[in-house]
Formats: sequence, C-alpha cells, structure tokens
Amino acid sequence: MSASVSERPATAGADAPAPTAAADRRAPSGARPARPGPALAVIAGCNAMIQLDDPIMNIALPGIRADLGLSALAASWVIGAYLLAFGGLLLLGGRAGDILGRRRVFVAGVALFTAAAAVRAVVPTGGLLIAVRTVEGAGAAFAAANGFVLMLSTFAEGPARKRAIAVCTAVGAASTAGGLLLAGALTSAGSWRWVLLLNVPMGLAVVLLAPRVIAETERIRGRFDLRGALLSALGAASLVYGLSQAAEHPWTDALVAGPLLAGLVLLSVFVATQRRASQPIVRLGLLRDRDRALAFASMLVLPGALIGAYFFLSQSFQQHHGWSPLEAAFGLLPVPVTMAAMAGVAVRVERAIGPKPMMAIGTAALVVENLWLAALGPGDAYQTGVLPALVLLGAGMAFCVIPPTVLATSGLRPEELGSAASVLNALQSVGGSLCIALMVTASSGHSDFSETMSAGFTAGAAFAGAALLLALSLRPRRRA
Repeated sequence: MSASVSERPATAGADAPAPTAAADRRAPSGARPARPGPALAVIAGCNAMIQLDDPIMNIALPGIRADLGLSALAASWVIGAYLLAFGGLLLLGGRAGDILGRRRVFVAGVALFTAAAAVRAVVPTGGLLIAVRTVEGAGAAFAAANGFVLMLSTFAEGPARKRAIAVCTAVGAASTAGGLLLAGALTSAGSWRWVLLLNVPMGLAVVLLAPRVIAETERIRGRFDLRGALLSALGAASLVYGLSQAAEHPWTDALVAGPLLAGLVLLSVFVATQRRASQPIVRLGLLRDRDRALAFASMLVLPGALIGAYFFLSQSFQQHHGWSPLEAAFGLLPVPVTMAAMAGVAVRVERAIGPKPMMAIGTAALVVENLWLAALGPGDAYQTGVLPALVLLGAGMAFCVIPPTVLATSGLRPEELGSAASVLNALQSVGGSLCIALMVTASSGHSDFSETMSAGFTAGAAFAGAALLLALSLRPRRRA
C-alpha cells in the first residue's frame, strides 16, 4: 500500500490482462472532493458496523433459538446464511463498484445491510430470519468490498494511508468491545430483539453522511462478466458452506466433501475464465507479485487466532465456568481493547522496521498466545492464565493488520485496487471458515473439556505458525 514500504516501480498493472479500449475509458464522476477526516470516520463506522454483527448474533442466538423454536440445524443457518452471501458476493461487489461507482455501491450495500438488520429484529419465524440474514450478508459484501477501496482512494500511499488503516482497526476493535458488553447486558436483562438493533443507528448514519463526505470514484466503462460472477459466487459460497458443515460432520461426509469439491471445481473454472476474459472480475496478474501473493495467502490462516479464541473461550466461560453472557463478554474484552490501544503503536512500528519484521513479530505473538492457552488447565485462574494470553492476542492481531494490507495493495493503479481488495476480503472470509472448521475437527473426540480446548488452541498455533512462515518468506523492504 505504501510507497515508503515498496521502492520498486508500480508494475503490477503490466501483469494483468490488458483492458479493452471501452473498459479503459472512465465515466466522469462529477463528485465533490473528498473530505478525508469525515470520510475516514464514515468508512470506519461502516467497518465497525459489520464487525459488530458477529458478536451480536452469537450472543443473541441462544435466545433466538428458544423464542423461535429453532433446531440446531436451523440455528446454524442463521449464521451460515449470512456467511454464504457475504463470502460469495465479495468479488462481485468489488466489480460492481468498478462499473457503477464505488460510493454508490457502498451506500447501497450499507442501506441493504441496515434495512435487513432492522427487519431481523421483528421477524416472527426462523425461516424468515434466515432469508433476512441472507440479504444482510449480501449488503455487507457490497459495503465491505467498496468501503475498503474508498479508503485506499481517499488516502494516498504512505503514512496517511497506514494511519487510516490503523484508525479503522481501532474503531472496529472498540466497537466490538462495546458491542460485546452492550449485547451481553441486553441479552441478560432484556430481549434478543433489542440486541439485533444495535448496529442499525450506525448504518443510518453511514447512509446519510457518505454522500456528503466521500468523493465518488471514476467509473470504468465496461460490462459485468456474468459467467465469472456466477462462478465466483457459487464457488466461494460452496466452499464456505462445506467448511461450515465440517465443524459438525466428518470431512468424508457428503455434506462436507460434496460442497468442497463443487467449490474447488467452480473456482478452478472461474480462474480459467478470468485468464481469457477481456474485463475480468479478478486481475490474475496481481498474483505474479511474490509479496502480494504471500499477503493474500496469509489471510487464509490469520483469522484462526482471533476466531478460535472467541469460539473456544466463549464456550469455556459459559458452559464450563457457568458465566453469564455479560460476564463472558467482559472476559473477552481484553482482546479488542488491546487491539484498539495498539493500533497507533503499530503504525509507528511499521514505519520504523517495515512490514516483514512487524508481521513476523505479530504472528510469533499469536503462536505463543495459542500455545499458552493450549497449556492451561481447568484450575488456572483467569487473571493469571487467560488474561495475559488475551492481551498478547490483541497486540499480535494489531501488528498483523497493516502488513498484509500494505503488501496486497502497494504500487497498484486505481483500477486495480478494487480487484486486490476484493480478493483480500474474500480470502479472509474463506480463511475464517477454514480455520474454525479445522480447529473444531482437531478438538473433537475428546471427552475431557480441557483436552478439547487444548487441541483447539494447538491447531490455532499451527495456523499462526503458518502465518509466521509466510511473513518470514517476504522480501526485506527498505524503510522510509
């Protein structure tokens, strides 16, 4: 992302398929100039709104099951429907922003997400809730794919863009912290329906303010690759679905193997069609840059540390230790608080030592954190056992946010940012599903709860170790 990080010329575009003459012409946007500070606040607010949705739903889900009479399978679809739509539509959302204008698609995505978030709080049946969650995931995909690129286009490569990334990280972490506490309090004292309305005011604010403070991007005159869009959406959704089923079924089960195989086939065909497409959804030439490819690969394994901690520790706090939802939220609070506090430090560290050492330090911290949690026994106190590991997790994740983003988007032309950002987001979505599925598989089959936790966190350490190896494989960069 930053010219101060990468001194080589911006040649990524030469590797990508040459656009047609029609595609290379830009439509005039006629937009007012961006206001960087307010624009960042709006984009960070959208990021916080989307991040807040996961803890909201996880805390509200037990109450939803009880009130709507959902089976375990139906309850899993309340989460899974969102993930399928989100993961399947990220690439299409990025391409839609190229052609229609990123601010326009961003606002439309946030509006769709917000409307669905409001409707889900009043639905009378589980089937309708699942349908609304699908719509919500689609809105989140279009908002996330374009909000990230709007931030990149608002802030030029260099320190300003890195600070913007840090601000988004801090705001997202702070919103997660506040959301955990507020959702836990509302669930314990009131109704799950109130919990589901938490991010609606944020969405309304983003929809109202975005057109006033964010400049519209120039549109690329072109057309949608409908075949590529269908292949990418179905392929990514199949992978996410298969991985979600792997958490409850053997990998050889038809519910797991079938969707995974279908997803791999569909995505293989998608890659083949993108090589020949005159206006591809994904510019495959971007992957020829070694460090960019390594940054993309890291997004398949990095989510394991954070998602695994939330998944296993929330179960441990509530099922094994008998904590209330609010108490469990307080127990997880050190992670987002530390991430928010360390975001600014991470910018200064990256400027001083560069992305490779910084990412190596962050991923090494995640390895230690997971091994620490894996070694804990049932008699270990929270203050001396779990708390230090959670602080280490928050600090490690803060150090792992900037480097992949910098490396994945550095030296790109404006028309290439959408493709790179969409791939980064899509791999993060698939990576989260992959990590949790493999961690649950590794932890299954143990009768003792502490052994289950240990196996899960050992798998998390393996994911963090893979990310560390990727970080060590990066080329050293000169510092600004």
